[in-house]
Amino acid sequence: MKKSFSLLLLAASLALPAAAQQDPKAGKILDQMSAKYQALKAFQATFTQTLENPGAKVKQNINGDITVSGQKFRLKISGQEVINDGKTTWTYLKNENEVNISDSDPDSQEMSPSQIYTMYKKGYKYNYVQQVTEGGESLDVIDLSPDNRQNDVFKVRLKVRKSDASVKSWQMFKKNGNQYTFYIKKFQPNPSTNAGTFAFDKAKYKGVKVVDLR
Repeated sequence: MKKSFSLLLLAASLALPAAAQQDPKAGKILDQMSAKYQALKAFQATFTQTLENPGAKVKQNINGDITVSGQKFRLKISGQEVINDGKTTWTYLKNENEVNISDSDPDSQEMSPSQIYTMYKKGYKYNYVQQVTEGGESLDVIDLSPDNRQNDVFKVRLKVRKSDASVKSWQMFKKNGNQYTFYIKKFQPNPSTNAGTFAFDKAKYKGVKVVDLR
């Protein structure tokens, strides 16, 4: 692939086998949050991703939307469309009019973005930080840190609404100074989906170049 999407990299970086150390207060909030999303048949969200690197004086914003159903997802962001039906991943690059096809392996780095709601259960220490108020909303702030010290990500910070245990934002801190923040702008539970939602239809992309990497 010519490009990679940082949300997928985030999901990949959170998949590390190790024993987690539990903070009971944080664990209770995370369990409530996880149960909320796993109870849904599907969900759709629009979001803003912000990349910041204070040392390099970099700040970039991009918008995207995603539909998730279990391990299946369809993601649109910054000229890319990533589709996963649980078995196959299609990455469409609009500028090149090219689609890369690869096998989907839940144990590899190509993982579903829905991992953000379950990642804390394996390989992470989690700690309750504080309660804050943003935009009139009360939020619980929880930090997660990987047991594997060689991970490029050294901290993930979640902000969870006290009112309904939904995620307002999460922030990923990397050792190279990059900080990725994801703000959920709009959330729709149980949108209408079908088999075509999570499959690439070549007929809809005239002249597309297909690169099969399987």
